[in-house]
Amino acid sequence: VQVVESGGGLVQPGGSLRLSCEATGFTFANYVMSWYRQASGKERELVAGITSTGITTNYPDSVKGRFNISRHRIKKMVYLQMNSLKPEDTGVYYCKVRVLDREYWGQGTQVAVSS
Repeated sequence: VQVVESGGGLVQPGGSLRLSCEATGFTFANYVMSWYRQASGKERELVAGITSTGITTNYPDSVKGRFNISRHRIKKMVYLQMNSLKPEDTGVYYCKVRVLDREYWGQGTQVAVSS
């Protein structure tokens, strides 16, 4: 099982970024996928989740209305579209999947929101 993130970078406040997560080694269509972030000195927090079917998504209030998670069944990819970015969105963003009671995390991709 492997998940690999990409797409991070430096963006100005109010800007947008799209993160990607490539999933391999498991039956992608069967599992919930999630994005987390960790700011310097803070605990890792959930920013978006999507069910195996892609029908249901969930977000914390801090990103609701600005972030959108989606998945592509054939490509085995999960995306996080981030709009209206704020400096407090800065952090390392991780993709996660839980397979057979074990969590798998990617190496993370850095997002910096600064003018």
